[in-house]
Amino acid sequence: MSDATFASRRLSPRTRLALGVFARYATIIGLIGMIAAFSALSPRAFPTLINFTNVLNQASLAVIISGGLTLAVIVGELDLSVGFAASLHGVLVMGLIVSNQLPVPVAILIVLLLGALIGYVNGLIVTRLKVNSVIATLGVGTILTGLAFAYASGVPIVAGVPEAFLQISLGRWFFGIPNNILIMAVVLGALWVLVERTSIGQEIQAVGGNPAAARLAGIDVARIKTLGFVISGVCAALTGVLLSSRLGSGTTNAADSYLMTAFAAVFLGSATLRDGEFHIVGTLIGALIIAFGFNGLNIFGAPTFSQYIFQGAILIVAVGLSSLGRIIAES
Repeated sequence: MSDATFASRRLSPRTRLALGVFARYATIIGLIGMIAAFSALSPRAFPTLINFTNVLNQASLAVIISGGLTLAVIVGELDLSVGFAASLHGVLVMGLIVSNQLPVPVAILIVLLLGALIGYVNGLIVTRLKVNSVIATLGVGTILTGLAFAYASGVPIVAGVPEAFLQISLGRWFFGIPNNILIMAVVLGALWVLVERTSIGQEIQAVGGNPAAARLAGIDVARIKTLGFVISGVCAALTGVLLSSRLGSGTTNAADSYLMTAFAAVFLGSATLRDGEFHIVGTLIGALIIAFGFNGLNIFGAPTFSQYIFQGAILIVAVGLSSLGRIIAES
C-alpha cells in the first residue's frame, strides 16, 4: 500500500467523499468558471457565438490529435511522437499535392496510411522489442523530424497549393459550420463508440486496466497495444493534413507544439468524471479548457509566454487531480 493511499484511508468518509467529488468535477467546474469570468470581464468580445465558434475551430485539431493519443494512453503507453509525426505529415501531404501533382484525396490517403504505419512501428518496438514507450516514441519522433527536414529541405512548401485542399480546413460545407469542427465531431464520435460500445473497446480498457489479467483472459495484449499506437498515428496524420490545409503551407515544425497540448488535454480528461481513468469525453473537456484559456488570454492581450505558463500549469494540475482521483478510488 502506498503512503498516499494509506493517508487517504485515515480521512473521514465525509472528507473522502468531498475530495472524490472535487477530483471528478473540478475540471468541469473550472471550465464553467473560466468561461463565466472571461464573459464578465469582456462581455462584448468573449461570450459571442462567433468567438465560441472560433474557439471550437481552433481547438479542433488539438482535439483530434488528443483523441488519438488517448487510445495509446488507455492501453498503458505514451506516444511522444504525435506532434513530430503531424508536422511530417503536413509537409508530406503538401509535397505530394504540389510537387508530385497527386489528386488531393490520393495524397491524403497516402499520408493517413503512413500515419498508421508509423503507429504500427511504434507498437512493434514497444511490444516486441520491449522498449519503453517513452524512449521508443521519442526516438521515432526525432527520426520523423529529420525526415521532414530532409523532404522539404527545411523550406516551407507554399506555392501552387490548390484551392480544393485549402477549403478542407477553411471551408464551411454544411450549415455554415467550419469543416474542422465537423471533422473533429466525427473523429471523436468514432473513437468514443470504439472505446465505449465495442468488444475491441472493452479489450482496450482491459489491457490498460490490468495487462496481466487481460492476457490470462485470452486477450492479445501486444495486438491491442499496437492498435492503440496505430489509431494515435492516424489521428496525428489527420491533424497534420488539416493543419497544412489551414495554414496553406507545409512547414517542418508546424505541429510540434501539439505534443504538449495533447498530453495536457488527455491528463486533464483523466481527472474528469472518472477516478483517474483516461477517456474520450474527458479529453474533449480538457482540450476545451486549454482552448478557452488561450482564447481568453489572447482577448485580454496577454503576452505569448503566458500561454506556455498556462499550459504547463494546467498539465501539473491535471496530473495532480488524476492522481488524487486514483488514490481515492483505491482507498
